[in-house]
Amino acid sequence: MVMAGFSSYHFPTLTNQSKSLKTKTPQEEMFSIGSLSFFPKTPLNLSKSHKHLKLQLPICNLCVKNSMEVPATASATNFGFKNLMETFTVEVQKAENRPLNVPLIAPFTIASSRLDKVENVAIRIELKNGCVGWGEAPVLPFVTAEDQPTAMAKAKEACEMLKSCSSMTLGAVLGEIGDVLPGHQFASVRAGVEMALIDAVAKSIGIPLWRLFGGASNTITTDITIPIVSPSEAAALASKYHKQGFKTLKLKVGKNLKADIEVLQAIRAAHPDCSFILDANEGYRPEEAIEVLEKLHEMGVTPVLFEQPVHRDDWEGLGRVSHFAKNKYEVSVAADESCRSLADVKKIVQGELADVVNIKLAKVGVLGALDIIEVAKASGLNLMIGGMVETRLAMGFAGHLAAGLGCFQFVDLDTPLLLSEDPVLEGYEVLGAVYKFTNARGHGGFLHWENIA
Repeated sequence: MVMAGFSSYHFPTLTNQSKSLKTKTPQEEMFSIGSLSFFPKTPLNLSKSHKHLKLQLPICNLCVKNSMEVPATASATNFGFKNLMETFTVEVQKAENRPLNVPLIAPFTIASSRLDKVENVAIRIELKNGCVGWGEAPVLPFVTAEDQPTAMAKAKEACEMLKSCSSMTLGAVLGEIGDVLPGHQFASVRAGVEMALIDAVAKSIGIPLWRLFGGASNTITTDITIPIVSPSEAAALASKYHKQGFKTLKLKVGKNLKADIEVLQAIRAAHPDCSFILDANEGYRPEEAIEVLEKLHEMGVTPVLFEQPVHRDDWEGLGRVSHFAKNKYEVSVAADESCRSLADVKKIVQGELADVVNIKLAKVGVLGALDIIEVAKASGLNLMIGGMVETRLAMGFAGHLAAGLGCFQFVDLDTPLLLSEDPVLEGYEVLGAVYKFTNARGHGGFLHWENIA
């Protein structure tokens, strides 16, 4: 199975640091956990004698013992995801999905929808080596194509396919997942299944995802979102977030131009030193988006980013607002809902319609995101990473990806902070606006599976 566009993505190559060690068997050389070398000097040729090599070692047990011995800064080696796709053989023992319903602290209102509780889908994949991976398919009405019943049905279909698959490389299995869950129509479910499988494989070789995706860093700093609320509520939230250490506030706008300006004034009074991101979620007409920027300029306020000011299909309007914002106020415009595929990104590049694209795994899947990142970087677009309303399962995966790649100018991975409960155990550490990834393997988060049945 060939994944279009993915072959162009260049990940850091896997290297062997065990030169001084004695000669190993193929199994020992492929998984030298203590030495941080997971592949031999010469990659396995899966078309020859290694094609049917199976690892009989209790890999997960070894990883639990040894991975704790490896500090985050212990090695300069970056582990290559692309190499892993070509060399790691996947055999799925179990795969299942369940509803993941979590209440919000308060209703989450944006220009295009209102959410009163999270109704996502959790995915659990267990490999025959005993390693378990966790993923999440977020559902946000009018943004994701799937609702929860559709996501549950399609996740079940993908899980049944995985259980019936014979052993094959990680890349081949991810290709099969793409066939069952194609395009934007099932992107959120595809992302959740991809997350769980990649998490399980990363646990199998005993490394955290941030290192697998490049190892640039094991921390990120996020903004935090203020939904569409009254001016007094917005001011109270801004004051609260200021005390918690957030420097960048993302303000949802786009339902009512006059009310949006009043909220901005209230937030500026409560948190005068913050940076602003405006997110209209398609809510404005082009002339309204331009008027918002003009009124903000009169207030002495310049947002660091203006996200999706117009309808996703209003390409002319997006370009018009983008050129006005950049030329007159040096404000960058980001495409979010307008960026749902690699073809959309190429259209944005060719038409110079935006300065930034917002990558969300639930819009394009994990592999799709990597393709888009490569094209965006090569084309000079800046990158933002965001999410839907998600728990720390999906947000943890996205955070590891962002930290490992180290190429995102804007990080918007805050929605677990808006939930009234946290069903995820372990995972990343939260230090105000900073997330720190200290786990030894995968993304580190998991659920008590029986508690969400």
